[in-house]
Amino acid sequence: MSTFSIAAATAVFDLVRDDLAAIESEFEIQSRSPVEVVTDIARYLIAGGGKRIRPLLLLLSAKALGCESEARIRLGAVVEMLHTATLVHDDIIDEASTRRGRPSSNTAWGNAKCVLAGDWLYMQSFQTALAERNFRILDLLISLTQEMVEGELLQMQKLGHLINEEEYFDLIYRKTAFLFKVSMQLGAAIAKAPDSLDEALGEYGRNLGLAFQIVDDVLDLTADETVLGKPVASDLREGKATLAVIHALERGTGAEREAIRTVLADRSFTRVSHAEILAILKNYGSLDYAMDTACAYAEAARLSIAALPDSDAKRALLWVPGYVTSRDH
Repeated sequence: MSTFSIAAATAVFDLVRDDLAAIESEFEIQSRSPVEVVTDIARYLIAGGGKRIRPLLLLLSAKALGCESEARIRLGAVVEMLHTATLVHDDIIDEASTRRGRPSSNTAWGNAKCVLAGDWLYMQSFQTALAERNFRILDLLISLTQEMVEGELLQMQKLGHLINEEEYFDLIYRKTAFLFKVSMQLGAAIAKAPDSLDEALGEYGRNLGLAFQIVDDVLDLTADETVLGKPVASDLREGKATLAVIHALERGTGAEREAIRTVLADRSFTRVSHAEILAILKNYGSLDYAMDTACAYAEAARLSIAALPDSDAKRALLWVPGYVTSRDH
């Protein structure tokens, strides 16, 4: 019986440090193109860093099932390539000027080149996955891409409009949680896990992804811009109503609801300030409500892998939800 103890992030990342470094190298290799601008944009995006939580989940999922196949490195690069492609397209759609504290790629290269570089990354990720000759893997990746694109289109339709909690959860499942779910299921696919474990790992990823996005949305409203790496309250400026905002809208006075509606419609804080919106959210405990909801999904993630055999990797997976809900950026 292992006495491995998960005490901090370093302990978890130490467990897969070499694999994560190998994924980073694989990502760099797979991002090379004979067309120089594609390689330049890809390298710029890789250098921007990120939490690499999706490949981490894939590695821990495979490791928890005793799988040490080289496929885990290639597929780790695949999920990070897919995630990076979505970020490129998101920045273009949202007209974002910064990403992780640096100019976004579309600011540096323009929308036309970046949308094509994003398309190239999508196709390259499928090319890399195809080498596995595994229909289950391709099925997961195709479903993932469809869900993410549908989520983006749905969100665009709802910009500037009020949405309810059910619509919000549908959006964040498609845009964020589905990729977490598929990252876990890819680990199960290469380990040839039984359906019951595939389902449990997928449920873990779904619940963790929902928690992750809810926290992201709270941080967007409350975090310091220098910590966040992008302008605060970007969601409201883009006309997006997130969980805390929806909660306050359902409880506020007519004047408070109108203030929130004004920001969503204007997509700016010209007529109503960010501080006024935060005061409304705090008055109704809406930020706490959103964080409590995130913590409930984090706990659901932990419970969903109860049937996994005990291992260092399982203990790491049990630790990750706490990391997700306690982060500051």
